[in-house]
Amino acid sequence: MTEPVFFVASRRFTVAEVANLTGSALPNEAYAETVVETIASATDTNDKALVFVDGKRNVGLMQTLNAAAVLCTADIADKAPAGVAVLINPRPQQAFAMIGRLLYPDASTPVALTSEKGISSRAFVDDTAHVEDGAIVEAGAVIGAGAYVGSGTVIAANAVIGRNCRIGRDGYIGPAASVQYALVGNRVIIHGGARVGQDGFGFAGGAKGPERMPQIGRVIIQDDVEIGSNTTVDRGAMADTVIGEATKIDNLVQIAHNVRIGRGCIIAGHCGLSGSVTLGDYVMLGGRVGIADHITVGDRVQVAASSGLMYDIPAGERWAGMPAQPMRDFFRELSAIRAFTKHSKGDKNG
Repeated sequence: MTEPVFFVASRRFTVAEVANLTGSALPNEAYAETVVETIASATDTNDKALVFVDGKRNVGLMQTLNAAAVLCTADIADKAPAGVAVLINPRPQQAFAMIGRLLYPDASTPVALTSEKGISSRAFVDDTAHVEDGAIVEAGAVIGAGAYVGSGTVIAANAVIGRNCRIGRDGYIGPAASVQYALVGNRVIIHGGARVGQDGFGFAGGAKGPERMPQIGRVIIQDDVEIGSNTTVDRGAMADTVIGEATKIDNLVQIAHNVRIGRGCIIAGHCGLSGSVTLGDYVMLGGRVGIADHITVGDRVQVAASSGLMYDIPAGERWAGMPAQPMRDFFRELSAIRAFTKHSKGDKNG
């Protein structure tokens, strides 16, 4: 790994501590006092690092490890080289992430860009706004009339919080992000450049061309949501746009007006959700998924990257393709096309 010059480890851990914190088994107690100073990829060389290898498909990585310790599943634990402490965990990546957050807390949760505390003298905060003690408002930030910012939240440089917005506690609004017409819960992270609460794309046909429909709804963002850089979340037209608790949204995603997203969803970059789309809980959308307006996607649905959804999807299904269809049908169709192509080439060669 490139030297982490921007991040300094908060402390060191012994292998025994890692085992206790993650609930991992340590088969060889002789390694209990081995020290872990950083985290790294299993392909890197760092004899002070903790790495992880997840499952038999990656067993080849075990043979070339040069690390202080490795988190791995039980089926490959005996493949580690001598001198590397083995920690057995059924979910090694999650255990690795936990230790990474403890080692590098500043890399896990965004922090203020400056050393200023409280409200910067170079920020603008309306006299009717309320910023709780413990919040940080950095230089260039703007907080509008009647807005509220909770304790522990950072409003980064040049961010804008619109009038009457509510921003909960222990959150982060990144540099040059804007939040308007929105109620935001606790521990919400909105990365730099994101746009929340602007009017949706609502127009009606008129004699002289499209005429704007008023967008009078709000954006409701529940606790523990994360929204990536340069993502846009339009406010509702008549109803609200809602993002459910603990949902994670990548960079460059478009969330249109009246969209309702459930809890614990994962939405990868370049996705586009058209107006009035509804996602259930724990939905996973791969990169560049596009969803037509008024589509309903059930709980725990998974949609493959670059798929285009034109139909409702029942709960628990996996879909792929353009237009999207159940995964089994997609692969059956793909196999048939390949077989037909091979047959056609054989006829021409014959």
